[in-house]
Amino acid sequence: MTQRPLTRLGGVAALLALAVGTMAGCTRKSDDAATGAGATARKPDQVKIALVPGGAHPYFQPWKATGAKVKTDLGLGDVTFNETSDWDQTKQNDVLKSLAAQGYNAFGVFGVSPENINATFEDLTRQGYPTASLGSCPAGDVDKAGFCLSTDVQQAAYKAAQAAIEAMGGKGNLVHLTGNKVDSNTQRRIAGVQKAVDETGGKVELLQTVTDVDKDLQSAQKAVADLLAAKGTQTQGIVNTAYNPAVASADGVKQAKLPIKVIAIDDDQTILAGIKDGSVAGTVLQNPVGQASVGSYALMKLAGGCTMSKPGVAVDSGSFVVTKANVDSYDAERQAKTEDLRKAFDSQYLTCKN
Repeated sequence: MTQRPLTRLGGVAALLALAVGTMAGCTRKSDDAATGAGATARKPDQVKIALVPGGAHPYFQPWKATGAKVKTDLGLGDVTFNETSDWDQTKQNDVLKSLAAQGYNAFGVFGVSPENINATFEDLTRQGYPTASLGSCPAGDVDKAGFCLSTDVQQAAYKAAQAAIEAMGGKGNLVHLTGNKVDSNTQRRIAGVQKAVDETGGKVELLQTVTDVDKDLQSAQKAVADLLAAKGTQTQGIVNTAYNPAVASADGVKQAKLPIKVIAIDDDQTILAGIKDGSVAGTVLQNPVGQASVGSYALMKLAGGCTMSKPGVAVDSGSFVVTKANVDSYDAERQAKTEDLRKAFDSQYLTCKN
């Protein structure tokens, strides 16, 4: 199962795979290193974790604060957060090389190119570094990282569309706003929304799917303005499966005073305020905190000599529907899911001698 977050940005750059042994000061290790096998066991204070998203985006900001917290909680040598890859796979490879040269020895990565990120994971693995796909999984059915901890994007999109249809009263025209069309995970989101529409037996029509509107907030605002001007009166619901159009549609529909039911994604303050005042019907949250905290915990265990029971396993980090009824208490559910994920790694996904 391939999963990526609903907040995917920008175009996907072609990957120039890292050559074997390119990271300065590193020795080549077993190909099992990503799973912990064959790597030198390290104590927690010897583990230095790098959390490396594909570039800057609001979705990843919880990774930074969570990394600082898990460093203290787990007694790690260090946890750094580096978002300077600028959505360019070659730049991300260079960032990873630089971090390894600085002594970082475990990596949680949101790859820029889902179609090619496995080459980067293989290179890290050959050099003895435990690796994780965090917030994203490689395209296809193979993950060369130790594990993937990410949103099941098709299921989350399905939940979002169901929530939108319910808010619409089960009938009418629905519009879907999402990210990069060529991203395989955007296609999964589209499939999730379509499934929910199909289940209405024709009572809901998918009026339009608008892709490539998550590059930045300004682009999303223009796309929403154009949509409302052209089809606002024909639209009963908008479901968003990307961050920037969610913020833009929440604000745009409110300003236009149209009776459109908006289902957003994630927990931007604009969205949460809209849920409270009734201008936004709901949102579907992801779990970036859980990805960073549980991902770091698992990387620490792998660095300490544990192995993955099933290398490359994909684990759903969770998605949660939030409406006015639970807007003040939703985070308890997300925290509970995060704790369950950590327990699952201990009981199901990791094999440890001690």
